[in-house]
Amino acid sequence: MFLRQGKVPDQAWGINMRNVYFYLIIIFYVADFIWDNVLAHLNRTCMSPVMPKELEGIYDPAEYARQQDYQKENDRFDTITDGFSFVIAAAVLWYGGLGQLDGFLREYTARPLFLMLAFFCIVSLVLWVVGIPFNWYETFVIEEKYGFNKTTPRTFVTDQLKSLVLAFILQGILLTLILAAYEYVGKNFWLWAWVLVSAFSLLLAFFYSEWIVPLFNKQTPLEEGELRSAIEEFAQAASFPISNIYVMDGSKRSTKSNAYFTGFGKKKRIVLYDTLTDDLNTEEIVAVLAHEIGHYKKKHIIYTIVSSLTKMGAILWLMSMFLEKPEIAYALGGTMPSFHLGMAGFSLLFTPVSEILNLASAYVSRRHEYAADNFTAAHKKGEALIAALKKISSKSLSNLTPHPLVVFWSYSHPTLLQRMRNIQQQPAYDA
Repeated sequence: MFLRQGKVPDQAWGINMRNVYFYLIIIFYVADFIWDNVLAHLNRTCMSPVMPKELEGIYDPAEYARQQDYQKENDRFDTITDGFSFVIAAAVLWYGGLGQLDGFLREYTARPLFLMLAFFCIVSLVLWVVGIPFNWYETFVIEEKYGFNKTTPRTFVTDQLKSLVLAFILQGILLTLILAAYEYVGKNFWLWAWVLVSAFSLLLAFFYSEWIVPLFNKQTPLEEGELRSAIEEFAQAASFPISNIYVMDGSKRSTKSNAYFTGFGKKKRIVLYDTLTDDLNTEEIVAVLAHEIGHYKKKHIIYTIVSSLTKMGAILWLMSMFLEKPEIAYALGGTMPSFHLGMAGFSLLFTPVSEILNLASAYVSRRHEYAADNFTAAHKKGEALIAALKKISSKSLSNLTPHPLVVFWSYSHPTLLQRMRNIQQQPAYDA
């Protein structure tokens, strides 16, 4: 295994860097950037000052004009940030920046674990630092301008620091598990790494609401009253009894609404943003939760977990075929093979496959959303769900007319209009 090889290949830098893997990485990265911009352009062509008839009433003319301005401003901002990120990353790849970082770290340690953790921590730290000004502008300029931002500068800073530390910890654990499997098992390490990473991922998902969420938000049990009684009554009628219902202080950061389920078995809980309870009435909130319950009843959660773990195993298996190719390390500017350069190179070479997998995942996700909507309609909550979706879309100034190809390629949810039409076609629709 190359981790135990200490000899530096002759002339690894320069000519050896410009190998087939180097050009594939550059081609894939540039093609991905161009494709993203094509999709963004198509989305811009669908912007219209005229609202679709079926969506009339969601916005008044002045508010719809504001929605169009919000979408355009976000589009311009995304173009700038994506372009900046592309130039920086392309320069790093072209001049072998990752390999130079590897060489710098080798002056201080030769131990694979320390090298790998230091390498990825520095890369993550650089990305975090570069992203701070853009995140700040998005939060305190764009979101503030359109009335969404409730984040204070102090909360912003603490959120960023907590996210960075959490990323270091979780990333460090996952990378250590993968490297340990490689060091002790060898070429077939991917199977053991898959088991270890899967176990860690399931543990994290199981305790997400208890370990991770409290670092950022306060969750308070929903008080007894009309809303709690209505939720429990519906859950009982749907054969989905649940007592863990919480309200989260989402309003400390944004006026946008959300709700979600988390956990499994006795650990599963409903979490409502406090903005959701302010924006929707009781029947509409129950309809939103009926949709989430539909995901559980239709086994979408199990499917998502199984498919995610299967995809993870396939990725680790593919990665095991590339890690011992020294040409990948050279393509990134390295002077000798290493586990971390192999992982970094593989992630870049994996881009086309990743796009295909994401396309398939988005398609399945939209199918699941339709099925959960159908479950809601079957329980006589279709009209209330449409009303809730309209309010949520209006409040968040959502794009009502995205390009069909953009929806097909990347949307995990159908558009508002697609969901409305689907719900209204259900036999049990209660309009």
